[in-house]
Amino acid sequence: MKLGDKAELERVFSAQDLAGYESLAGARGDYVPEPLIAALFSYLLGVKLPGPGTNYLKQEIGFVGQAPLGAALTASVEVTRLREDKKIADLWAKAVLGDGTVVAEGRSLVKYADTGRARALDELGGNRA
Repeated sequence: MKLGDKAELERVFSAQDLAGYESLAGARGDYVPEPLIAALFSYLLGVKLPGPGTNYLKQEIGFVGQAPLGAALTASVEVTRLREDKKIADLWAKAVLGDGTVVAEGRSLVKYADTGRARALDELGGNRA
């Protein structure tokens, strides 16, 4: 992982998705609920970048627009700062509509898992105390 690394995904939420959310949360509306948008960031962080073993330390997301049902929504996270010694990464999270309208953006500070580099060094004999 390095500065500037980015992961993204596109998702179209349907009326069926909203109905499932409403059955759990009791909320109603015509737009994609904020928690579903934030879940896209969680997915990216936990599965794509940094990936499995990632834990949130802090999240500050501002919801500045609304995403209509049926509209393509692209969520992304980009590494803006790294503390490799502590396995901490700062990422900028953003969700935009197809026309570029920003729906949500903010900072995600995470602690990421050892990706196996230390184990590989051990196997090569280069990580001895």
